[in-house]
Parts: sequence; C-alpha cells; structure tokens
Amino acid sequence: MTSPSSAGAAKAPDTTLDRHVLIVAGVVVLGAIMSILDVTVVSVAQNTFQTTFNTDAAGAAWTMTGYTLALASVIPLSSWAASRFGTKKVYLTSLVLFLAGSILCAFAWNIGSLVAFRVIQGLGGGLLMPIGMMILTKAAGPERIGSIMAVLGIPMLLGPIAGPILGGLLIEKASWHWVFLINVPVGIVALVYAALVLKDDDEKSRPKIDLVGLLMLSPGLALFLYGISSSTESGTFITPKVLIPAIVGAVLIGLFIWHALNSDKPLLDLRLFKNKTLTVSVITMSIFMMAFFGASLLYPQYFIAVRGESTLAAGLLLAPQGIGAMLTMPIAGRMTDKIGPGKFVLGGIVLIFIGMGTFTMLGADTSYWLLCGALFVQGLGMGMTMMPIMSAALATLTNAQVPDGSTMMNVVQQTASSIGTAVIAVILASGLKGDMFGGAALLSNTDPDKYDQIVQAGKAPAQPPLDWFESAAGHYGTAFIVAAVLVAVTLIPAFFLPRTKIASSLTEEEMDRQPTIIH
Repeated sequence: MTSPSSAGAAKAPDTTLDRHVLIVAGVVVLGAIMSILDVTVVSVAQNTFQTTFNTDAAGAAWTMTGYTLALASVIPLSSWAASRFGTKKVYLTSLVLFLAGSILCAFAWNIGSLVAFRVIQGLGGGLLMPIGMMILTKAAGPERIGSIMAVLGIPMLLGPIAGPILGGLLIEKASWHWVFLINVPVGIVALVYAALVLKDDDEKSRPKIDLVGLLMLSPGLALFLYGISSSTESGTFITPKVLIPAIVGAVLIGLFIWHALNSDKPLLDLRLFKNKTLTVSVITMSIFMMAFFGASLLYPQYFIAVRGESTLAAGLLLAPQGIGAMLTMPIAGRMTDKIGPGKFVLGGIVLIFIGMGTFTMLGADTSYWLLCGALFVQGLGMGMTMMPIMSAALATLTNAQVPDGSTMMNVVQQTASSIGTAVIAVILASGLKGDMFGGAALLSNTDPDKYDQIVQAGKAPAQPPLDWFESAAGHYGTAFIVAAVLVAVTLIPAFFLPRTKIASSLTEEEMDRQPTIIH
C-alpha cells in the first residue's frame, strides 16, 4: 500500500490557493476579525465604561475578564463539538452567539448587565478561532497549510493594532454603543456567507462527551487565567486573589492531563504530543505568544502615558508593525509549504529581537522615526513567525486529528498570551509603583483629575518636568527587556522546527477528498 507521504508526493498538489479555498478563508477571516478586534476595541473603552456606568476600574475590567473567562471555558469543547455536530453547524452557532451578545452589550443598562452580555459574546467568540482553523486546515490540505494560515494570520496580527484605532474613532466620533454595534453588519454578512459557502461534514462520529475531562479542563483553564489576569490589577502575583484561583486551576489542569493520558476517548487527545513536530511547535508558540502579547500591552501604553498621545494617535503609530507583517506573511506562508517553517521562523525571531531591542532603550523623547522603524522591522519578523509555527503544528496531522490539534493550539495561545500579558504588566506596575515621580508623571497624561489632586496636596508640581517622564520611560524599557529576552529564548525550540518540506500525514483516502468544503 502506498504510504501517505508517497501518495502526496505522487499527486504533486499545487501549493497555490485556488478560488474555492479562498472563499472558505473569507468566511473564517470575517469571524476572526470580529473575535480578535472585539478584545482590543473594548480595552479602549474602559474609561468610558467607568464614567457611563458609575463604576471603578476593577468593575469596568470585568468587561474584559468576563469575556476572556467565557472564551477559555468554551475552547476545550471545540474538538468534541466539531466531531459531534460538524464544523459548519458549530461555526454558525458561534456566530449567532457572538452576534446576539454584541447586540445585547450595546443595550446594557449597567455594568452588571454589560459583563453578563460580554460572557455570551465570549461563549461564541471562543469557538470561532478553533473551529475556523479546523475548517481552513481541511479545506486547504497539508500541502497548502502555510499559505492558508497566512490568510488567517492577518486578523490575528492586526487585531492588537487596528483595535485601538477603531475603538478610538468609534468612541470619539460616535458613542460606546458602536464598539459593539460595529459587529452587527460584519456578523450578519459572516453568517449568511458561512451558511451559503460551508458544506456539512461528510462524516460525523457523534462521540460522547468526556464529561469528567470537561469538568476538569474548562473550569481549570478559567480559574487559572482568572488568577493570572488578576495580577494585573493587584500589581503582584503574591496575593490570595491571584494564587488561590491560579493554583486550583493548575491542579485541575494537571488532573485533566493525567485523565487524558489514561482515557480511551478523552476530551482532547494529548497523545498527539508524541508527534515531535507538533510538540516543538507548541513549545515555540507558547514562548512566542508570551513575548508578543506582553509587548503588545506596552506599545500603546507608552505612547499614551509617556508621550501624551491620544488612543487614536497611538494606534496609528503602531501601523508600521502591521504593514511589515502584511509584507512578509504571504511570502512566508507560501515558502513554508515548499521548504518548511524552520528557516523563516528563525529569521523572523531575529528581526523581532532587533526591533524590540530599540524599545529597551526608551526615553521620554525617543524619535518617532526610530520607533516606527523598529516597529516595522518587528512586523516583518512577526509575519515570518507566528503562522509558520502554527502551520508546522497542523501540517503533520490527519483530518481526524485536526480538531484536537486545533483546539490544543488555541488553548495554548490563550494561556500563553494571558501569562505574558500578566508578567509584563506586573513588572511594569512594580517599577512604577516603586517610583513615585515616574508614576505620578504618567497620571498627568492618563488621569489628569487624579494628578490635580496630587498637585493640590503639594506632592507634585503643576507641570511634571521632563526627567519625571524619563524615569517612567525607563520602567517601560525594563519591561521591554523581559519581552526581548523571551523572544531570544524562542530561538531554542525554534531551532528544532523542520527546515524541509513537511511530509503529509493524511491517508490516501483523505488526500483524495481534499478539499471537500465547497458546494
């Protein structure tokens, strides 16, 4: 019998993306845009929520936390739901939930109702990315996984950049309601588009749900992420609010790992990690996501807090990063399919490290030309890094393994990004907290009323001197050093990524069915 790899070689499939695959990609990208943009757009509206609903920063932050926890709780269900009901039905359901949550959020009457409706949004948003990845992977096939993941990578990389720009525009020119209502036209188009384009899966195994595993992993992941995210509010990890839920969550996740490795039909088949390429890719992705999302927190904060820019201006200053990513991502995706991800990922990490190195030496008046140039270089590296890593993980899986592989990648992304954000935020907060002058300086740009109270108390001058901002910029630079070190550490597992074309793991029968998504 012909081996999978030789069957793939014999057919010599074209690695270019045909019209049908691009049509399917359009469906998934629309869903990804809504899910990813919604996180960053809502972050811009935090001060507005405090004023509108007469709540404090901690209350407003639950609009972010509630969404994230719902997201984390539902992601582990992705693989089972896709196998039980089919990817099309699950994807349409998730779009409806997200759309309904968006409409309800726009009509929230207090902070409690807004948080509750954000949870509904999160339940839909948590399924959009993993199910979308399953659809794309099966539509493109292993020979084109790099190219198709590059398409999905556009909203993933541009979300943190475009979100502040869009959020600032909507709040300044319209109202906070439009932060959510903007999802309605996009969601309706995505819903109709998906209903017409996607095809029901040919085969459904209709497996029973691993209830024991679900009761361990979903609450475990939610509790762990809640504890970790609470550190950004507390400014430290050494507090019961952080440690108790994080430890309980970690124990539940550990129990799930033991259960999954000793169960015939676990919620997620962790035995996939016997696949060396998948394991190396997951390790590389974990460290990279910690660095990427941790640093993504710092860029707009520096421009707003230290340089006094508006949210909209800060978003525009980040645009070079997105431009750089858009230039290299399609090339990296295509070349990953032909020569493997290893060479491109290593080069991309080096570029990111060089660009981020500039931010480790931040001052209060560092040239915007220099910073934008550094962001552009980072963008070039990001386009060569994130999606090729993900492609390497999925390219070696069979169609039957794709649901578990996609779900695991999304769990890893969510967990790693939350850890990275928390670590960097705590490092920055601890530095500013210990520096009365640097911390007070930032209030003049971010919270003028509170700064006025400090002035009236005689603890600060009416106009902060430049050296105060220089001190604050130094703390941002220190936080960037940690992010840059994480980027450098990513080189270690990335060195073991394949540097030749990855052989397909599809069976001959599965190869014959590629692609089978379009009517």
